[in-house]
Amino acid sequence: MTALLYTLLGAAIVLALALLRQRMFGFLAQKPADYANDRGAPFDVRTHLNGPLICEGVIYGPTGRVTSRFVGEFEARWDGNEGVMDEHFRYESGAEQHRQWKLRLGNDGRIRATAPDLVGEGEGQQSGPSVRLRYRIRLPEDAGGHVLDTVDWMYLAPNGTIVNRSQFCKFGFTVAELVATMRPKEVV
Repeated sequence: MTALLYTLLGAAIVLALALLRQRMFGFLAQKPADYANDRGAPFDVRTHLNGPLICEGVIYGPTGRVTSRFVGEFEARWDGNEGVMDEHFRYESGAEQHRQWKLRLGNDGRIRATAPDLVGEGEGQQSGPSVRLRYRIRLPEDAGGHVLDTVDWMYLAPNGTIVNRSQFCKFGFTVAELVATMRPKEVV
């Protein structure tokens, strides 16, 4: 019985240390203030997430391997501090997905976001050349219908391209990660 107890205790300690590392030193530990004094051009969602955009990316599963690739076409429009962004994704599997974000930008750079598959309201913050958005998203039923805690970080590259990294967690564990780029779509 003692060996089993020590094994369980050891496993609990390793799990606690892994979660602590993730929360204190990993991707999720970033704060908007970390980028407030960055010398890059400031990220203004009304400017950089405006008009037709193209998005290309991959989704990693819990093992770190690519589970999906996609291309998205977005159309974003703003009226003052109120915005709407329509997203249309095409996955390599042939599946398609649509989402419409409704965004509100506060004068302090805070962002409020809603979409049909969000549980409640997302909250975010512009800071220097970055934007963080946190929300809870409900997966489609064919993907299990799970609700995941999501953290999106968007970073503005010097050429205006947006690099997006998102992590999706369930019970504190990262179950998926998305890496994508967004840029203005060339209109012909």
